[in-house]
Formats: sequence, C-alpha cells, structure tokens
Amino acid sequence: MLVDSHCHLDFPDFADDLEGVVNRAAMAGVGRMVTISTRVRQLDRLLEIAGRFPNVYCSVGTHPHHADEEDGISADELIGLANHPKVVAFGEAGLDYFYQHGSRQAQERGFRTHLSAARATGLPLVIHTRDADEDCGRILEDEMTKGPFRAVLHCYTGGRELAMKAMSLGLSISFTGILTFKKSQALRDLAAELPADRILVETDSPYLAPGKHRGKRNEPGYVVETARVLAEVRGVSLEEISRQTTENFFRLFSKVPGGNSAA
Repeated sequence: MLVDSHCHLDFPDFADDLEGVVNRAAMAGVGRMVTISTRVRQLDRLLEIAGRFPNVYCSVGTHPHHADEEDGISADELIGLANHPKVVAFGEAGLDYFYQHGSRQAQERGFRTHLSAARATGLPLVIHTRDADEDCGRILEDEMTKGPFRAVLHCYTGGRELAMKAMSLGLSISFTGILTFKKSQALRDLAAELPADRILVETDSPYLAPGKHRGKRNEPGYVVETARVLAEVRGVSLEEISRQTTENFFRLFSKVPGGNSAA
C-alpha cells in the first residue's frame, strides 16, 4: 500500500473526473489520500470531498501565496476547525519567496501561527517552503524552543542544509514527481541519505506529474512512480519503500485511522 500524503482534489483540474481519480488511485494501491488546504476560508470544499470518499482526508491552513488574504487567522480558529474527524493536519503553510504572492511578513506570521496550532494539538504541519531555506530553518529552530511540534517539509526542493536541520529537529521530508526529473540528481542524492523513518511520498497533484506522465495532469495514482524512483536511489525494493513511507505517514498523520493494519 502507498499513501499520497499531499494532493489538491478540490482544484478545478479534477472537477469533472474526481470519482475516476480516486478510483484509479485505489486500483494503483494508494490506500489513503490527504487533500491539502490552501485557504482556511475554503475548507468546506475539502470537507465535502473528504466526506464523499472514505480514504480521503484533509488539512486546514493558509498557503503562503494567500498569507495576506488570510492574515490574522488565529491558532485557536485553526485548532477549532481541526476538531472535525476528517481534518488530520494543518497547512500547507510556510514561506515562498519564489513567486512573492504573499508579503514576507504575513507569510512568517501565518507560518508561526500554524506551528503554534500544531504544537498545541499534536497534529502535523504540512510546510511549504520555496527559495526560503535560511528563514525557514531559522523559524523552525526558534519555534522548536517553545515546545515540540511535528511537521513535514512537503515537495522538498531545498538544499541539504535545511534538510539536515529538519532531521535534527525530528521533522520529515516528502518527495514529489520532481524526484524523477532528469535534472534532479542532487535531490536524488539527498533522498538516498535521509533516515528511512523520515521520508514520505506525495504527488502535489494536479501539478508535477512524474516520469512517463510528465506534462500531463498529475493525480494520486501516479505516486507509485515517485516511490519507484525513491526505492531505486535508496537501493531497496518498491515493496520496501511502500511499506516504509506508509508506516512513516501513519506515524506522522496519526489521526488517520488504519495505521496498524497498513503497516
């Protein structure tokens, strides 16, 4: 069994084919999917999808692109929304200095608020970080001094220094189809050396289709392609990487039922 720990099933790309997407994922051996929030104010869309499909769960949070739009949402509000049984994580929140869609000040405020909610509840934070390694590492270290929290750096494309800092803080790292791209050798080298109990796989669909699907709309069933490459670079079988990343997922996303049977 595999898990797609990060997809966006509420995006318009899936509107006309959602049932087919979820069914194809199941046929590919993907037993759980987490559809990730980008706007707290649109959580109802994710809850509707998660309510339709038993193996789909969701998060609640504000993507850094929308940090100004949702500036001021409190940790208490996030915590209250996470009481819903299908909400299993916070985020995605963090820093994105590539597109500059949200001011850096609002991004940092939102990032710290989501970390506070994660700390208070024990639920993991799904972290989005792009071109912001130094500030991301600084904030994570600072926030960890206030008390422990659990988190995953999703769709990892950062440098080795931030990755090792995340490892030292007890966090996890998740890989997308980018791992399969020809120009991603440095990322594959990093994936090969990370501790086995800290790695996950995801699609970030509808974006970043891996391998033979590149250039097409991505979907959760394609996570097997990323898992296959991750297995190759780590010198293990696909079955082993599936088992390990699924165990890691259930340990981190501990609110999702079925961990014991899946492991």
